[in-house]
Amino acid sequence: MLGAKEIRESFKSFFASKGHQIVPSAPMVVKDDPTLMFTNAGMNQFKDIFLGQAAAKYPRVADSQKCLRVSGKHNDLEEVGHDTYHHTMFEMLGNWSFGDYFKQEAIDWAWEYLTEVLKLDKDRLYATVFEGSPAEGLSRDDEAAAIWAKYLPEERIINGNKHDNFWEMGDTGPCGPCSEIHIDLRPDSERALVDGLSLVNESHPQVIEIWNLVFMQFNRKADGSLESLPARHIDTGMGFERLCMAVQGKTSNYDTDVFQPIIKEIAALCDKTYGQDEKVDIAMRVIADHIRTIAFSITDGQLPSNAKAGYVIRRILRRAVRYGYTFLDRRQAFLYRLLPALIDSMGSAYPELQAQQTLVERVIKEEEEAFLRTLETGIKLLDKVMAAQKAAGKTLVDGKDIFTLYDTYGFPLDLTELILRENNMEADIEGFNAEMQQQKERARNAAAIETGDWVILKDAEQSFVGYDFLECEAEIIRYRKVAQKGKSFYQIALDRTPFYAEMGGQVGDMGYLEADGKKITVRDVKKENNLSVHIVDTMPEDPAATFKAVVNAPRRAKISANHTATHLLHEALREVLGTHVEQKGSYVNDALLRFDFSHFQKLSEEEIRLVEHKVNAKIRACIDLDEHRNMPIAEARALGAMALFGEKYGDEVRVVRYGESVELCGGTHISNTGRIGAFRIQNESSIAAGIRRIEAITAEVVEDYTDALKDTLADIKSMFNNTGNVAEAIRKMMEENKQLKKQVDTFMA
Repeated sequence: MLGAKEIRESFKSFFASKGHQIVPSAPMVVKDDPTLMFTNAGMNQFKDIFLGQAAAKYPRVADSQKCLRVSGKHNDLEEVGHDTYHHTMFEMLGNWSFGDYFKQEAIDWAWEYLTEVLKLDKDRLYATVFEGSPAEGLSRDDEAAAIWAKYLPEERIINGNKHDNFWEMGDTGPCGPCSEIHIDLRPDSERALVDGLSLVNESHPQVIEIWNLVFMQFNRKADGSLESLPARHIDTGMGFERLCMAVQGKTSNYDTDVFQPIIKEIAALCDKTYGQDEKVDIAMRVIADHIRTIAFSITDGQLPSNAKAGYVIRRILRRAVRYGYTFLDRRQAFLYRLLPALIDSMGSAYPELQAQQTLVERVIKEEEEAFLRTLETGIKLLDKVMAAQKAAGKTLVDGKDIFTLYDTYGFPLDLTELILRENNMEADIEGFNAEMQQQKERARNAAAIETGDWVILKDAEQSFVGYDFLECEAEIIRYRKVAQKGKSFYQIALDRTPFYAEMGGQVGDMGYLEADGKKITVRDVKKENNLSVHIVDTMPEDPAATFKAVVNAPRRAKISANHTATHLLHEALREVLGTHVEQKGSYVNDALLRFDFSHFQKLSEEEIRLVEHKVNAKIRACIDLDEHRNMPIAEARALGAMALFGEKYGDEVRVVRYGESVELCGGTHISNTGRIGAFRIQNESSIAAGIRRIEAITAEVVEDYTDALKDTLADIKSMFNNTGNVAEAIRKMMEENKQLKKQVDTFMA
């Protein structure tokens, strides 16, 4: 029987033999894409190719992609653990064609891999094809059906509706019919009684979809109409965990060697037995699933927090803790102890787990302990609410009170319901849902954004010239109108742009576009699907004109100085604290810089002073920038270039070097460290377990900061008659105050 590792490698080997380039998984946590928090499908990293905003480096690729589905269209969270095949984090095996092969090869190779390489029973396989949509003028996918007829009898080629067999990237964008492959894993005795044909797409746990072949040939416009794509693509996705279940002859994904080592470790830690109690089993499955999501998110750079993607990860972690607390009697942190089992299972395919084991364990342990304290607090608050209701002769606890527990204190609803039932009380679920709906409406209204179709003026790719020039001639290649919060603005893409788009922690440039003596302010630049999008409040009178695109040079210079300072800071921290220090995040604008890094204790005043001195010494050394824009990544790593976990790098990278500081970086930098002027750390703090944050300033901001300190010191000196030793004068005053307080206390007694 093939194990999970062998199955994963067999897929890659098979498609490599068919001329596909095997590419690494993109990070599960998505950065620099406002439309997506997590990679939820294998095609995400190729979105810009499908949208026509980037050229494909290879016509055929394949990979195994880490994915996460917990919200929106793909919301599997509440089903996880309760059924046998839904997960939060999962791997998606996929092969893609960018304008190369189409339906014939996609279907032929899928069948060959499943039946000849993996030896799956042909008699247990079904295929679905799009039945068509007369309302949209789309006919049945007879082409796909004819190809399937080579392998399957007609009765096992099933027509599917638009919901199941027409794939769309979103409300707008590339789309097309798809063909799903389903497998019937039921025992022969059940198959003899009920034909699997009637169970396809009916949510039967053992008659499941394993592979979806998408034939991308249309583009959905904002008005809902369809147009043909200039090039047709193939996008396939196969759930790795489900495939392992089919190959290994199991009836649950959790019974495969993907999950069993983790489940056995949970059972050992909790002194429970898997397979004897349904509630215990569900809890173990939930935890086995969630620990993968949590660990991979942290290794990809996303820490649990109270906002956006971080909130999703915290919610998943707390769900795992809650199941352990409620059903496995765990009152102490234990999830972090599952990391060794996870690394044994997946570490060879994803070495980042091993590389960051210590950090992941510390973050999870601290989060667990914090939430266990929250549970204790929540139970005490709920006890007070129940006591008040009982005193009033009521058994129904108001939905607002339950929602406050949930929203303010993070106390889970189902745990509230369980405790109330144990006390012969009832939760006002209707009232809770009403409060939840109001909150969702508020959030939806705040975030609602409407985008029009792109108006294409010129079919051209975009080039960035901002490393070398702060102004250039440019033409608008596309634009669209956007409405949000009752206001409208425009997004513009230029054929050439000197504007840096917000990315990698560095804010976007500002400036203006000028034509015929009229200027339009560019107030921000964002990266969207590999396209630099310039934000303007109004469109020019003649969008087809040639514009002078001009970056705000003084602002860019300050941003670049602060970005270079983060590199010098990173190197100094590694020199002072040790090589375990790694960047975990950053933010750079024209006024300040923030730098997040791995370290497990507060920096002493002496360490902070030493780091400052080292950075300022490098500034005074006036080290020139040594930049390599297209260095092979292997050569860059050999040079010692620092790469960030969770970042996606191509075969060629940009290397930024200042002396001993060597990093892979796409941001803007200054030509010489002397232009930073000065560096000062303002604050050092903890933002998560094992993660510290430094906030710092440079150049004239340091002068302003120093002047303010001098003014404050002068004011204090004047209060003490300009004494030479202010600190001693303050200590003396505090001691006198202490003695006077004692005298007052004695007098009052």
